[in-house]
Amino acid sequence: MAQQNKPVLWRAILQMVIVVLLAPFIPLILSGRWDWWQGWAYAVVSILAFILSRLLVARKHPDLISERARFMDAKDTKPWDKVLAPLLGIGSILIVVVAGLDKYYEWSPTSTLTVNLVALIGVVLGYGFSSWALIENRFFAGTVRIQTERGHHVVSTGPYRIVRHPGYAGGLFGYLFIPLLLDSLWAWIPTVLLAIVLVVRTALEDKTLQAELPGYKEFAGKTKYRLFPGIW
Repeated sequence: MAQQNKPVLWRAILQMVIVVLLAPFIPLILSGRWDWWQGWAYAVVSILAFILSRLLVARKHPDLISERARFMDAKDTKPWDKVLAPLLGIGSILIVVVAGLDKYYEWSPTSTLTVNLVALIGVVLGYGFSSWALIENRFFAGTVRIQTERGHHVVSTGPYRIVRHPGYAGGLFGYLFIPLLLDSLWAWIPTVLLAIVLVVRTALEDKTLQAELPGYKEFAGKTKYRLFPGIW
């Protein structure tokens, strides 16, 4: 049993290194502008959101940490999500890669301080809403699957009273503010593509849950919107 847990532990450590020590600093590394306060703001918000949410999850749902660490081993992941889940990861990295290169080559004009601060608040709110969903939902896995071995059931509390997929909603909200925070017009290209992939994934996941998860249709009747209250 201990031998089986070792790969999961090392995978979790690797994910921690990538998410906490590498990805948040991509704009600063690529731009070479270590005096760029917007780049530092993005890095700090990303790191704090990850660490605080995982600490709270580990306290409330310790088994979810293991579930998310070994999501690549899940045999019952939906075939379409084996494509979409990696695309979302790649897309989120591309946004900050393009923003970093944009800063280095000075392709885009700089925004006003007001725009940057509003964008920073937007990123914080988006990441915060997504983290709330992660903390609230014990079944917030890394890929779409029905977790029968973990007693998968509908979660309708917290942010799930607002939209059916608050993790995606918060993530999308935060992503849309990153180009504004980092003053990158070119970063809108991967951001829009990422938004399209996320909406498609939301639609497919919602369809799967309505078909396969007991009680989800009733939940959908009460929480009517998937991502955007009053819209969709």
